[in-house]
Amino acid sequence: MVDTRSHGPYPVAAVPEQRVPLRLMRHTCGMGLMDRFRRGGTKMRRPKGQGPTTVRASDGADAKHLEEFARSRRGVEGFVEPRTAVSDVTIMLVAHDGEWTRRRVPSVQWAHAFANKHGIPSYDAAVVGYPARMREWNRRQKQNGLS
Repeated sequence: MVDTRSHGPYPVAAVPEQRVPLRLMRHTCGMGLMDRFRRGGTKMRRPKGQGPTTVRASDGADAKHLEEFARSRRGVEGFVEPRTAVSDVTIMLVAHDGEWTRRRVPSVQWAHAFANKHGIPSYDAAVVGYPARMREWNRRQKQNGLS
């Protein structure tokens, strides 16, 4: 509380002869409560053209990994996942024992063509969901401390 009766706009200091201006009594960092939400200034910003939906594109390493997985395991099925706000189109390959891998792909058409080329049945994950064997594999991995 500022006592302005005898000292004018200055608060009473510990030493009576010392007066501290009100502007020095404000919060030391000089930032108001809503300053963080105001536009402008030198605040941190995302680079132009890189909004929250910018994701890494698929590349040759992704295709090579998918081919290796399909070739080295039996009973593989493909589950094509559509583009979302946070990820691009992906394909999840699930082996007979539930082991799985997921990689980005250029398009939904590319994913189904990849599966057809390798003799793998492919499904739209948004329509059919994921197989129970995949969830069981995840559970076993967690129990064994591997995941």
